[in-house]
Formats: sequence, structure tokens, C-alpha cells
Amino acid sequence: MPLDSDPAQEPAEDVVTTGFRLQPVPLLEPARGEQIHTGPSPLAPEWLEVPQDWTSLDPAIWPEQFGRDDEGTLTVSGIPTTALAEHYGTALYVVSEDAFRQRAAQFRTAFQDAFAAIGAEVSVYYAGKAFLTPEIARWVQEEGLNLDTASGGEMAAGLRGGMPPERMALHGNNKSAAEITMALDAGVGRIVVDSLQEIELVGRLARTLGVKAPVMIRVTPGIHAETHEFIATAHEDQKFGLSMAAEDGESPALHAISGCVAHPDIELMGLHCHIGSQIFAADGFAQAADRVLGLMGEVERRFGVTLPQLDLGGGYGIGYTAADAPRPAAAVAQDIARAVQESCRRLGLQIPHLSVEPGRSITGPAGISLYTVGTCKSVTVRDGLRRRYLSVDGGMSDNARPVLYGADYSVVVADRAEEHRGQAPALSRVVGKHCESGDILVHSAYLPEGVRAGDLLAVPATGAYCWALSSNYNWLPRPGVVAVRTVDGIPEARLIVRGETEEDLFARDVSQDPEASRPLRLGER
Repeated sequence: MPLDSDPAQEPAEDVVTTGFRLQPVPLLEPARGEQIHTGPSPLAPEWLEVPQDWTSLDPAIWPEQFGRDDEGTLTVSGIPTTALAEHYGTALYVVSEDAFRQRAAQFRTAFQDAFAAIGAEVSVYYAGKAFLTPEIARWVQEEGLNLDTASGGEMAAGLRGGMPPERMALHGNNKSAAEITMALDAGVGRIVVDSLQEIELVGRLARTLGVKAPVMIRVTPGIHAETHEFIATAHEDQKFGLSMAAEDGESPALHAISGCVAHPDIELMGLHCHIGSQIFAADGFAQAADRVLGLMGEVERRFGVTLPQLDLGGGYGIGYTAADAPRPAAAVAQDIARAVQESCRRLGLQIPHLSVEPGRSITGPAGISLYTVGTCKSVTVRDGLRRRYLSVDGGMSDNARPVLYGADYSVVVADRAEEHRGQAPALSRVVGKHCESGDILVHSAYLPEGVRAGDLLAVPATGAYCWALSSNYNWLPRPGVVAVRTVDGIPEARLIVRGETEEDLFARDVSQDPEASRPLRLGER
């Protein structure tokens, strides 16, 4: 991997000179007087164990493409993360293209095999909201998956990446007329409608364009998934979908189905539900399938219409910490196929064409974030117990999940791991550089007591909902994305999204442009 020999791989000169990110932090000894509490701490959560080896990587969290070299440096397909940090700077998103493709293929194969075993067909849609760029859309397309999008921008990313529009879906609870028109013009395979109002809008736009809109209706089956409130999406009191609960004799979902069946400009393809995200238990998926299939049976009896498709969404959990217990794709697929088969047999229904939407479960483990340690300090929490705070050159602007959901992450030292061998563990909290006390990246982790300013840390499983939720809070430029792959046995790293520059930060500021910032005055023509 000749990172230093390819001009196309060199960081842009203006990135280096902004002074925001790519300046190396010298290794500094721990501050004089810093009292570091070492050993097991009562402040640690019960699931957190003291590592026996600072170079170990939990296989439930780290895909096989991540490892250690002889010096203990964290590697991606054999490329040292220290080389990536030196070349591209930190903070930095790193995604293993090989891991992404491997997991995409695993989910496609697992679901195809599971549903073939019950005599049914299935389509696997990658949930683009988790992490989507034109390059990632290309990977998705090449691995035989379809693409689920939730905005005009995500549709554009998919199309730029070569995804055939007929293999794309458009979601969203508040789609604009422009987004719906874009989908209809492009020939997107299906539009998942979310309200009675949207059905009218889709029908009107389809009539104007002279096309028939392919529609699925999102319903809420009333399942309370075991996950965070903000990512549970199938209960009644939330913004998504049409309720299956009867109101005045007919549920909103059934009312919507009736409207679509009768609409001359809409082709009703089926029903959709999604119970939430980061879910490990299979029960919720089985209950959702049973309830929605029951509704499909009612539609058949009431309207004489057999809906050909059922989309059960995604939401399969991954490992972020040792407390998580992710399940293999094959086990997830077999459980869902079995539940669908049993429900259809009991209801007397033909098994419909199934769709699922894994996103996080494909891209989450494939990505990591690299940070350089800056300020280190120890604080007394209570009763003389201390916690070490390690501040890094990123934070909630590149990973909003901890502050948004209280999400937990793990962290490892990416460099000097062999030097840390034998050092005592210090309960640490990895925090960002933002002006928020909630700017926490890793709530609790044992790290070697010798970690100091200039060291490189790696946070795993940041491939989903990190880049996608990133911001410019405190005017920080967003990090770049480096993809690592193996070609003919040779690993290579390449930039697929460059890091932002100072120029990017101010590109939309038109306050000094007299024409662009010309005031709009009432009464002016």
C-alpha cells in the first residue's frame, strides 16, 4: 500500500493548511500531578470487563478484516491505521469495503436461502439512511441488493452510484412533491406511502405525469420493540405509518388500502412495516409479520385483492460493546422465514414476496472512527473513585448517537499497543472537543494507564448513523471517509469522501455577496 506514492491519495493542500484537523499531536507524557485510578472500578457498568490483552479485538464487534500487526498496531486488511491517520489525518472515518461487501452478501444469501426453503421469494434492500454515498451505492448494486432511500438526496446518491431506479424504494413520512415527482420520473420501483394525505398527493402527481405509481403502504402493527424510544417505530404514538387499530369501525391502515385499491393512478403492491432498530430478539419481528399478514388476509376477504408483497423492514442489532449479542444473518433470516410460513399457514394465505431492509447490520461493523488523543485528565467522581477523561479531535459532530440515544461504544488503542503491554487498566471516558458536557463518544472503557496526548484511538462499529448524522457544530469540518479493500491480494486505501475544509465551511455564507444577500423588502416588485 504505497500511500506516499500516489498523488491522487495525497490530502489536498488546503486541508493541511486549515489547521483544523491534520496537524499531528505530539506524544506527551501524562500531566504532572494527574492521579490515575487503575484496576477494576465500581464506576464501571457491570458488563464491562478488564481486558486481559490490550491487543485483543472482540470478534462480536470487530469483523475479520481488522487485526493487529507484529507491533500491536491496529490494521485494516493489513494496512496500519497509523498510516491512515498520518496520511489522511484525524478524526477519520474508515470503512472496510471488503467487510461491507461480505456482510451484504451474507444477508442476501441468508434471506434467499431461508425463503427458498419455504417456497418463497425475497428481496433485500440496503437501508441507505445508515450510510450512503455514490460509492457505497455502487457496492450495494454490485452485491445484488436493492436500495431503500428516505429523501431526494439519497435517491440522487443511489442514481449517481449506478443503482437502477427500479431497484430503489422511496420512504419518508413527509415526502415533498418534488421528491415524489423525482421518484416517478426516474422510475423508482416503489414509493412507501405514510399517510392518507400522501396517497392523494402521489395519485395526483402520477396522473399529471401520465404514469401509474407503484405504492406500498406503511402500517404500524402496534409492536413495542425492545430498543430505545427514539428508534422504536411500530408503536402507535409516533410519526410513522398508518395505524392498524380500528377507529370508528375502520383502521386508518384499512382506509388507506381501500383508497389505493380504488385509485386509477396507483398500483398497490403491498404493505410495509418496520418495528425499530438495534433489535436482538426475534419475537418482535414474528409478531409484526403475523399482524400485518392478518391485515393482508382481511384485505383479500374484503376487497377480493391479493397483495403480492410484504416488507418487514430491518432493525437487526449489531455488537457495539460486550453487552450486545448480535445474531448471525442466517439465524435472523430463518426465524423470520419460519414466522412468515407459520402465519400464512394459519391464516390460509399464500406466502407473499418478502422484502427486508438491513442497514446498520451491514455497514455498522464495517466502519471505524480514528481519533487522536489530546487533553487527558482524571476527576474524582465520588468516594475517592476516579475516572479518566480522554479528549479527542472529534466528538458529537461526527458521532451524534451517544448524545442522541445514549448509545454505548467500545474503544481500543490503535497504536503503541505492545508498549502498553503489562500496564494497569484505567477506567476512561472518551469525549469530544465540543462545548457540550454531553459530548461523549465512549461512556466507559478500560484503557492502559499510559495512554497520553498524541496516541491514536479507534472506535469500532461506527459505520452506521455516524457519517449520516454528522454536523458542523462549533464550525468543525466533517471528517473524510477512507475505504480500504484488497485487490488481487494487495490492500489499498482510497478516499471516497474528502474531509471538509475551511473553504467548505463558509461556501454557503453569502453575507458579503451584495447580489446573493440582497434584502427582500415588502412592497418591492
